[in-house]
Amino acid sequence: MPARDQVHNFAAGPSPLPTTVLEEAARGLLNYDDTGMGICELSHRGKEFKAVIEGAEANLRSLLSIPDNYTILFNQGGGTGQFSAVVLNLLAAHRLSHPVPAEEFIPPTIDYVLTGAWSSKAYAEAQRLCLPPFPACPAFATPRVAASTKSTKWTTLPKKDEYDFSKEAAFVYYCENETINGIEFPPASASGSSPFAFPFDQVPKGVNIVADYSSSFISRPIPNIEKHAIIYAGAQKNLGPSGVTVLIVRNDLLVDTTEAAKLGCVPSTPITYEYKILADNGSLYNTPPTFPIYVSALVLQHLIDNKGGLRGLEETNKAKAELLYATLDEAEKQGKARCVVKEKDARSWMNVTFEMLGEGKEKAFLEGADKHGFRQLKGHRSVGGVRASLYNAVTLESVRALCEYIKSF
Repeated sequence: MPARDQVHNFAAGPSPLPTTVLEEAARGLLNYDDTGMGICELSHRGKEFKAVIEGAEANLRSLLSIPDNYTILFNQGGGTGQFSAVVLNLLAAHRLSHPVPAEEFIPPTIDYVLTGAWSSKAYAEAQRLCLPPFPACPAFATPRVAASTKSTKWTTLPKKDEYDFSKEAAFVYYCENETINGIEFPPASASGSSPFAFPFDQVPKGVNIVADYSSSFISRPIPNIEKHAIIYAGAQKNLGPSGVTVLIVRNDLLVDTTEAAKLGCVPSTPITYEYKILADNGSLYNTPPTFPIYVSALVLQHLIDNKGGLRGLEETNKAKAELLYATLDEAEKQGKARCVVKEKDARSWMNVTFEMLGEGKEKAFLEGADKHGFRQLKGHRSVGGVRASLYNAVTLESVRALCEYIKSF
């Protein structure tokens, strides 16, 4: 049985976590802060856990430079849960800002930028939630596609002239990083010059921008964070174990969804998904996933203390991605491999997808990789191929080792 330091884990999620964090978490699981009780045995309303969740919030706000007019929330349900919660909360906010009689209310449009499987699933959920509540009744809203790269099989991003935003949409949604095909919007440093950067300046004034950052959260700075209405992320890629979802919500969108429902023309929101309820209760309306939040808090402290914060992470993650892509581009010249995403500005730093060329080569590559300690490299079941996920806890040394294996294959 291999030791932990003999394995290079390139899982797409749940992803690797820093060994030192896991060691500290193991100690806390048995005896947290010399209380004689494990972190999972402590009340979520006690002073000990309150310090954990407040510390995580403070460190996250510092790490991402989150403005004061945003609230950080910890929820459950993953990114998929937020496909629903975003629609419900933002339609409620829109209805409260348009308090006309029901017979005069015009259902808003909601814009979706489709760049892969996850944005497509978010769009499908919006379509489902916005269906008319009964026949001959207007829909709650009209989801529409503002841009799509489906015709490319999700292997690139829209260019700036390919977007068509609604002037009075309740919101526009995009997924910053698509894990399956390895698509990611360019970093902040390139957002002004790249034709593939998300066109914040083209979104009509007053339209809320929502971003799913689940698979790239805290890997590098978020471009134009102050222009977003909501940012959310499942923790299980870069932040912690699966089970907790982080939300960054602009304060004016913390609305009473029940009051909106009383006006009619909006779907009801489950109480555990109402952002205002979560905010009013410090993310503790019901029992939260205490252990995932605890581990996430440890990860945040580790990133600040040992990894140079967000700038240090960006530098390391850029180096990892550039090294692997350069190796794959060279392998493609030799006829051994092929990158799925050709446009360099659209390539994901987190999920590098490629194919091994030649009959039986992919199977042989994956079998050989496993023997060399490279784990979880198989591509998503819907597309096949090979996928190396380079989340924060994946070391540069592991990427170098993988590159050497690719060169020797």
